[in-house]
Amino acid sequence: MINITRMIGPACAVLAAVSLLATQPAYAQSADTSFFVTSNSIGNGGNLGGIAGADNQCQTLAQAAGFGAPKTWHAYLSTQAADGAPAVNARDRIGKGPWKNAKGIVVAKDVADLHSASNNLTKQTSLSEKGDVINQGSAMLGHIDRNGLGDDDASKSWNSSHPSRGPDGGCSQADLKTTGGDGLLYCFAAN
Repeated sequence: MINITRMIGPACAVLAAVSLLATQPAYAQSADTSFFVTSNSIGNGGNLGGIAGADNQCQTLAQAAGFGAPKTWHAYLSTQAADGAPAVNARDRIGKGPWKNAKGIVVAKDVADLHSASNNLTKQTSLSEKGDVINQGSAMLGHIDRNGLGDDDASKSWNSSHPSRGPDGGCSQADLKTTGGDGLLYCFAAN
C-alpha cells in the first residue's frame, strides 16, 4: 500500500522551492554587481534628461535587476560648466572601484585601471544588468575620452538633442541607430 503522507511531503517541498524561485528576479546577476551597460536606452536619443535622467535610468534598471538600493548608480557622463553650474567629469562621479559585472567578474580595480589599457572591459565582460552580452556594437553614450572633458558642442550637454548626423539631423533615437548605437549607458555603483 502506498503511504500518501510520504508522497505529499516531498511534493509540497518541491512546490515551495519553485514558488520561492518564482519570486526572485529572473536575472543571473551577482549581489556584488557594481558595473553594467544598460540593456535598453531611455528611448529619446541623445536627450537623456541631463545627467540626472541618465542616472535615473541606471538606478531604475539596477533596482529591477535586484541590486539597486542601497547602491547609488551613476551613468558615466560628463558635462561642461553651464548656467552657473560647474563642469562635472565622469571620472569623479563613479566611485573608486573595484567594479564587477553581473557575473561577479572585475572589469576594473579603480579609476586609473578603468582608464588604462589593462582594464577588463571587453564584449564578454561589459554585460547588461541582466548579465547579457550587449550586441549593438558601439552602442553606448558617454564621454569616454581618457583625457577628460571635450570642449566641442556635442560634449557640452546631455540635456537636449544637438545637430549630429542621421535621418533626423540630430541625436534622435533613429540617428543613434545610424551610427551603430542604441543610446545605452555605462552604469557604475558610486558607493
